[in-house]
Amino acid sequence: MATRPAEAGGFGPADAGFLAAAYAERPAEALLRDVLTSGRFGRVAVVSSFGADSAVLLDLVAEIDRRTPILFVNTLRLFPETIFYARDLTRHLGLLDVRWLVPEQERLEARDPRALRWSYDPDGCCEVRKVEPLAAALAHFDGWISGRKRHQAWTRADLPKVEADGPRLKYNPLADWTAEAVQARAALRALPPHPLVAEGYPSIGCQPCTSRVQPGEDPRAGRWRGWDKTECGIHQSVNDPVF
Repeated sequence: MATRPAEAGGFGPADAGFLAAAYAERPAEALLRDVLTSGRFGRVAVVSSFGADSAVLLDLVAEIDRRTPILFVNTLRLFPETIFYARDLTRHLGLLDVRWLVPEQERLEARDPRALRWSYDPDGCCEVRKVEPLAAALAHFDGWISGRKRHQAWTRADLPKVEADGPRLKYNPLADWTAEAVQARAALRALPPHPLVAEGYPSIGCQPCTSRVQPGEDPRAGRWRGWDKTECGIHQSVNDPVF
């Protein structure tokens, strides 16, 4: 079983590389169980958008420990369906520590007073509405769990199961899951789907910056359509670190 290679200070790239190799061929459940229950990984939270694929990861986590902190950033520009889904899925899975994060009102008044920044500066909008609230919450944790998967976009094709994120580690237990595997798990567990998936939204973010995806398109093609932007800012592209 993998152990933390660094004993003093925060986690770093060496820890991430060691653990990525150690868990590369191990199932998601093994990584999640070790990270959430062994005590060797410090304080760890799950970051969830309660989006199209969120139910599977949250279900796996709930099977291990329903008390795991779940960080959900309500940007105040989400689809109403996402808000209702977050509440419904929380109840369905019996999650006990879902923390709703919102942008600071003073920051919104200073940087997005008309709530239109998404239309001319989507990076700035994501920064104040999502990146900053999440960064403040993550300051209390040693690591966090993401639901990203390699099949979702070319920018995630080389996604490791563990990566460095400043002084903490980011865990991607579902990195090697295919879309079919996600669907099979959701069906097996009778997990409720996000209502917008059936309407052509395989990837769901804020309402102004999310559009329907046409057959044959990348699942994330509807995110920031028309902009040279592929991530909100809480993740860097594995294949292109300038994002």
